[in-house]
Amino acid sequence: MRIVGGKWAGRDLTSPNDFRVHPTRENVRVSIIGLIASDLANARVLDLFAGTGALGLEALSRGAKTADFVETRPSCLHALKANVAALHVRERCRIFKRDALPWAGMLTTAGVYDIAFCDPPYESRMLDRVIEGWQRTHFARVLVAEHAAVHELPRGGRRYEYGDVAVTIYRAPAPPKVAPVVPEA
Repeated sequence: MRIVGGKWAGRDLTSPNDFRVHPTRENVRVSIIGLIASDLANARVLDLFAGTGALGLEALSRGAKTADFVETRPSCLHALKANVAALHVRERCRIFKRDALPWAGMLTTAGVYDIAFCDPPYESRMLDRVIEGWQRTHFARVLVAEHAAVHELPRGGRRYEYGDVAVTIYRAPAPPKVAPVVPEA
């Protein structure tokens, strides 16, 4: 596995030797980054169920400012830390050894992040719970959910399919524009 674009294009990433981990395929990562390219400049990124950190690191490679990674599996944490160190981005990253579902549930303020990636195990309903929480709080302007193509997600996102994998992108509604108040003379 490698970074596919940006300033670190072609750099190899460490992967855990864990059959339960399914890193995002390169063609899917290329598509995801293309779909959110206009949101990446100086973005604050959250990578839930981070695994190797490929999505968050890909975002940093293409202009994101910072990335927070949330992961609990020891083998993934080892690979994630090795990848952050190899790319010399420790000062731009935070790694949280936490269960991503309750961690995301603690995010109660709108706009904490610009982009959030969420790629939990395909067989679970954890993704639905993260999306429902995001729909209540909009903790990120953009939520990118990777999931099995057979998994129907809550409404409100735009879905893209890549064989047996799907990506659904949710965008927070724009804040209402308020007309300036001009005092009368």
